[in-house]
Amino acid sequence: MNLFADAIRWLLDPAQWTGSYALPVLFGQHLLYTFLSVLVAAALAMPAGWLIGHTGRGREAAVAISGAARAIPSFGLLILLVLLFGVLQVPAAALVTFVLLAIPSLLAGAYTGIEAIDRRVIDAAKAVGMTPWQVFWKVEFRLGLPLLIGGLRAATLQVIATVTIAGYVNLGGLGYPIIQGIPLGRFDEVLAGALLVAALALIADLLFAIAQRASVPAGVRAANGARSEDEPRARIRLRAPRLARS
Repeated sequence: MNLFADAIRWLLDPAQWTGSYALPVLFGQHLLYTFLSVLVAAALAMPAGWLIGHTGRGREAAVAISGAARAIPSFGLLILLVLLFGVLQVPAAALVTFVLLAIPSLLAGAYTGIEAIDRRVIDAAKAVGMTPWQVFWKVEFRLGLPLLIGGLRAATLQVIATVTIAGYVNLGGLGYPIIQGIPLGRFDEVLAGALLVAALALIADLLFAIAQRASVPAGVRAANGARSEDEPRARIRLRAPRLARS
């Protein structure tokens, strides 16, 4: 409990709110790396995922790539890319690291969102004369949007957590107090940095959860609500013959 109080005092210390490593600066750097990484990863992964889901081709390769990318240790990948890019290109190496780690969740969310759609709905859209683009935009994209946002949610949380190691290569971010505090034995500073990263992740998760819920089409919500209301009645009808026999 004393360590937690020390961490709060460290956060409230005016010295932490001024200078080149002030908390607002570190917070802005963390958000910038996260936003750029997810944006680039989305631009690469989402079209590929939509194409896989729409055509049904390349799913095995996508699953294999996603699984392999998730197995890569983020810290080791960052150090490897820093060595390959050179010390003058550390920001680019870090950005590539974060992008590679965000791609699997976005790719999976894009193609599973379309694959999960009932094929009869797509056949009905084609039967009424919709073009392939209209089928994608008006049916597949909108019905697959909740799972796509779920992939975006997972990717963003992954990147928020991984950007913490950017402080190890002197790129700032909310991981800087953690990286700086460990060798100095300043565990109040370490805990304060961890609390900030956790708070940012929780806020992002809450916002994406709201967006994911709001993205469900009204017709789907109504159908799910009607189905949930009918389930108790169905159970009553199934139990009624047993009661009659008894």
